[in-house]
Amino acid sequence: MTDTQTTGQPLEKPSSLRMIVSLTLVSVLSGMAVVMVYLYTRPIIDENKRLAIEAAVLTVIPDSAGFVPFELEDNTLRPATDSPGKGQLFYAGYDQQGQLIGLAAPANAQGYADKVYIIYGYRFDCECITGVKVIKHAETPGLGDKVITDKDFVANFDALDARVAADGSALRNRIVTVKHGTKSNPWEVDAISGATITSRAIGRALDIGAGLLLPQVMKFRQQLEDHQP
Repeated sequence: MTDTQTTGQPLEKPSSLRMIVSLTLVSVLSGMAVVMVYLYTRPIIDENKRLAIEAAVLTVIPDSAGFVPFELEDNTLRPATDSPGKGQLFYAGYDQQGQLIGLAAPANAQGYADKVYIIYGYRFDCECITGVKVIKHAETPGLGDKVITDKDFVANFDALDARVAADGSALRNRIVTVKHGTKSNPWEVDAISGATITSRAIGRALDIGAGLLLPQVMKFRQQLEDHQP
């Protein structure tokens, strides 16, 4: 049976070319809308990320009044810019008198669901990690996120030993996460029962991040001290 209009004439079916043109036009307009939204929201997202990192830096370096971002690349230290290179970014913290007291740096390691991203602080006077702030994670709510809320776990980083070896090649002792209740050395992280995987991710992030960065930073300590924040 043939579809017809009231006049009895067959209905004109849309051509394949017309359908392709229409679908292409819709796809182009949709793509342009997505791009426009991305371009509009990207600066806002970047600014919120910057503010979150700045707040974290001041949290993990106690007594710091301000900081200066630096970048280490190819055994060269330079102030970080808005267009950083591929080097290691860190933030040198200074007190009210402009004296260098420590640094903060990002690090990450694989957790249970995804990577756990942190900012850790380090003080030169005690050669120790003085705080850890989780910036981003996708761990199980109520379990993995205990690394943020558990006071005993957070206390691991009041003064976690991160001394550099005498030859300046690595940390004197690797930072390791141990079973809950078995910590016996100042470079060990006491894990959380029920959130061992996430606890180990924090320990690995510190071991890898601080283990690579701190020996290099020590070579430029005088340059950091001479810098006027």
